[in-house]
Amino acid sequence: MGSFMMSGNIGVDATMSQIYVHHEISCAPRHWLDVAEQVKNSSHFKSSDGNAFLYGIWRSQIGLPRDVLTMISVWPDIKTASSRSDDIFSDLNFIKSYTTKFFTPTLRPKTSEPPVKQGNYAFRWFETPEENYDKFLQLCEEAWPSFESSFDSQVIGLWRQQPVDKDGVSTLLLTRRPDLSIWERSKIPKTMEEKATREKLSRRYDLCDHTIVYTTTLITALDAKDTVSWS
Repeated sequence: MGSFMMSGNIGVDATMSQIYVHHEISCAPRHWLDVAEQVKNSSHFKSSDGNAFLYGIWRSQIGLPRDVLTMISVWPDIKTASSRSDDIFSDLNFIKSYTTKFFTPTLRPKTSEPPVKQGNYAFRWFETPEENYDKFLQLCEEAWPSFESSFDSQVIGLWRQQPVDKDGVSTLLLTRRPDLSIWERSKIPKTMEEKATREKLSRRYDLCDHTIVYTTTLITALDAKDTVSWS
């Protein structure tokens, strides 16, 4: 059913042993919300053994089909994630297919506490040559503080796909903005500080062989629901 891609407890320190599992779930037409509810109530995340918990479920906003969900869960190690993470879908209805990717955190997140605030969440994927990766991380680290303060945005995480590919580095960047208007605003710098930040992000962009982005909203948000017909 799923296509497999080798790529804790809430609030504990993130370590290299902790694995974030990314699932892209293709749902039957008009059943994306049904699938999201099933995932949220899955017994795999209700167990008291502390082996796994749900980090978040996102619905498509721009760039993915309406009936595709993005889901991230957190597991204690690669062995447990490899053997158990796909079991979540074994007893769920309305799922056509899914993909699985494994990630470890890099600069962020510092803890595995899930995001809970509604907004515009951008999933950006990067493919970076190994020789450019250290500079890529440096530019991220330098640009993020100004980016966040200037554009009312938050960098949720930057994860590296596992296992490591000797020919290049695959990473996933997740950022949150209050809404789509801030997305556009963040691309158009006005002050000198904003221009310097944008320049660092553009240099990072130019280090990559490939990058693609889509935007989502957070189904598992605690403060507000998104009911807009987006994609």
